[in-house]
Amino acid sequence: MSVSTTSSRTVERLYVLNAGIAVAPDRAVYTPGKWQGEQVTLTCNAYLIRRAGQWTLWDTGIDDAIGRESGGRVIAHNIRGIVVRTIACQLADIGITPADVSRVILSHAHFDHVGNARLFTHATWHMQRREHEAMFGPDYAQHGYTPPLYADLARAQVELMDGDHDIFGDGSVQVISTPGHTLGHCSLLVRLPKSGPVLLSGDVAHDSYNMVHRCVPTMNADAEASRQSMARIAAIVHAEQAQLWLNHDTVQSATIPHAPAHFD
Repeated sequence: MSVSTTSSRTVERLYVLNAGIAVAPDRAVYTPGKWQGEQVTLTCNAYLIRRAGQWTLWDTGIDDAIGRESGGRVIAHNIRGIVVRTIACQLADIGITPADVSRVILSHAHFDHVGNARLFTHATWHMQRREHEAMFGPDYAQHGYTPPLYADLARAQVELMDGDHDIFGDGSVQVISTPGHTLGHCSLLVRLPKSGPVLLSGDVAHDSYNMVHRCVPTMNADAEASRQSMARIAAIVHAEQAQLWLNHDTVQSATIPHAPAHFD
């Protein structure tokens, strides 16, 4: 699939949702050989897209139920998940409910991206075939997956993707295959009429330092694929003159207006 196309259409709006906070005890997990033993706090975001009057969600964040637990909970990879404000409440701020979301696109199945799957079992889900196989396969634990978070997807409509995929066939929302962090990790290019193209990179790189220096977290499934995916994202951002949003970059996230504000 060609990422750039002169006939591309655009979406109407893009909302950034606060999908929680992840607190890891050792920053060196993300930057091997540097900042050993330092605690690090990562922002987590989910993204709501309005196109042709319909709602699409990119990732679902940390489980809303954790919002009832003071101090959050250690969930996977020794990382503590904390919910600041639930996804359901943020959707209500926009004037919709989870039932209004007709499509969910999954970057990958770690707890801070798939935590609210149960709220959207009515929706059509798009995920990479390799990710789906790892999620529901016998070796899910070695990938850091938490099956109870997405068990309800067994009764959802799931459309599996093999690599790049143009969701609507018009270039407005394009899945970009970026394996490495997980076997079936992917990113998303969204085209907006005024703001222009925005590349939602998922966990290709956890912050700008990692992106620039091509740091591969120790938890990643494939180090070489990770570096290739970072290079691919950088090339697309340059070619498209796109904004690059790094999901876990706390500094960048603080500069991006969150819902109910939106980008158009």
